[in-house]
Amino acid sequence: MDIGLLGQYVINGLMLGMMYALVAVGFTLFFGVLNVIQFSHGDVLMVGSFVGYTAILALAAIGIDNPIIELLGALLASVGVVALLGALIARYLVLPLRSSPPLNTLLITLMLGTVLRESVRLFFPDGSNPKRFPALLPDEAFTFGSFTLRVDSLMLLIAGLLLIVALHLVINRTRLGLAIRAVAQDEETAMTMGINFRLVVLVTFAIGSGVAAFAGVMNGLYYNEINFGNGLLLGVIGFAAAIIGGLGSIYGAILGGFLFAALQTIGSVALPFASAYKDVFAFAVVIVLMAWRPTGLIAERTSERV
Repeated sequence: MDIGLLGQYVINGLMLGMMYALVAVGFTLFFGVLNVIQFSHGDVLMVGSFVGYTAILALAAIGIDNPIIELLGALLASVGVVALLGALIARYLVLPLRSSPPLNTLLITLMLGTVLRESVRLFFPDGSNPKRFPALLPDEAFTFGSFTLRVDSLMLLIAGLLLIVALHLVINRTRLGLAIRAVAQDEETAMTMGINFRLVVLVTFAIGSGVAAFAGVMNGLYYNEINFGNGLLLGVIGFAAAIIGGLGSIYGAILGGFLFAALQTIGSVALPFASAYKDVFAFAVVIVLMAWRPTGLIAERTSERV
């Protein structure tokens, strides 16, 4: 294979892996603090992309056409609104079901995902059709022989990496992170030591949902298109990435996201009719890996689950 084409596949895989990792991190945060699977997480991401798109349209309507301001406005609106949505989901849907069977939480969040998806389709103007997400990043590219590196892809990769580093610092270097890890380890002991369990859960759901909103805007900027159904597949892939990496481990979720993207890339290169079978190949390999290592590649530690 031509080295330039190989480099192109690598960059595409890294971009996909970054988005999958950000989605998977949310799943593992939710599971870490409350032992629940939030199955509407992918559709929450989709809501984030539409909120960002709406913010850009609103800025354009009042005469602001500066790409930097539009990008910042989209990110702030998307992350803020979706973080609030995540906290509301935790407060009014997840926490009240703490004492019920886990299947109840799974079912209610699954139904919530359908409600969010169909609400965007029905009530957003022309919501059933794809929307062109404005290209707010530079369109320049660096060419090295047959390899072309887009500046916007590089910027998105760096932004995703910075977000992961920031999340790592929050979880491991702050009092909030200490509280999250304490609740994840033993909620009863954490509460006896004065930690506000309910507040920690709400903040954790807000953080996980905000990270998903960032991934939603990133997805729109990369593909220059959003759709009401985008979150469904991204949610399934993010959940698969969290499982294969080791549900309960942030680093496992990140590893799982990049692994799934690598499998898709390998499938698109090695298989005939690549675009049709790459997802089938990736999910088939994930099934085999889960059967071989049910606890995930990075097993959850009993002393620290987040």
